[in-house]
Amino acid sequence: MAELAELAERSGWDGMFLEDYVVYQGRVGLPTYDPWITLAAMAVATTRIRLGTTVTPLTRRRPWKLASEAVALDHLSGGRLILGVGMGDLSDPAFEAVGERVAPRERAEILDEGLELLDRLWSGEPVEHHGRHHDVSGLRLAPRPLQRPRIPIWIGGDWRLAGVRRRVARWDGSCCYNVSSAGDVAAILALVERARGSAAGFDVKVGGERDVEHMRSLAGAGATWWNDWIAPGTAERTRELIARGPLRVD
Repeated sequence: MAELAELAERSGWDGMFLEDYVVYQGRVGLPTYDPWITLAAMAVATTRIRLGTTVTPLTRRRPWKLASEAVALDHLSGGRLILGVGMGDLSDPAFEAVGERVAPRERAEILDEGLELLDRLWSGEPVEHHGRHHDVSGLRLAPRPLQRPRIPIWIGGDWRLAGVRRRVARWDGSCCYNVSSAGDVAAILALVERARGSAAGFDVKVGGERDVEHMRSLAGAGATWWNDWIAPGTAERTRELIARGPLRVD
């Protein structure tokens, strides 16, 4: 993965993002490596591209542990980390197999509480928090992230759900799925504008078919990132897809 990241940088890509599974999409026997250790190797092999996850299920992570790992990677990469977060794949058997919370409403609560804790823990100030799912008594993390005001947080999930839309408006970007048209992108930015008074600096990552006109329409509506997903396959095929470089829209 470090070699692929270096190839991506040489081939003109702007970022490389990993999915975050214990067992990739529940596929028994498919090798699945921890993305945070892998991203550390990618960080030291590159100097320019952004690195991150889309998405990390904060619902099965301790927020203080993730906060510490993210800060370490932000420093290791020179401030190039983007953290995508979500509830986690509702069909992921790795949740139920180890007794993690599986009810969507409960996962949503854990996610929102965890996001608030991440933000406060990155402040460098002591954190006092006694919530429904987490208790923190005076914990203070150091160092702070290199990026200010924080490591960018992108929200994943199904754009059609009201809870996901509310969450998107609170944070720094959207990497939601079921965003397929220029109208969807415009709606995301309008939502952020209404909630915060401005959508300046807000990122919208989209994906889909590698079609120039489709990409141009999304970019025209305000999308800032195009995700070219590479499915698990042979190392040779993966290298070919990365080496072709991104399809850019003027």
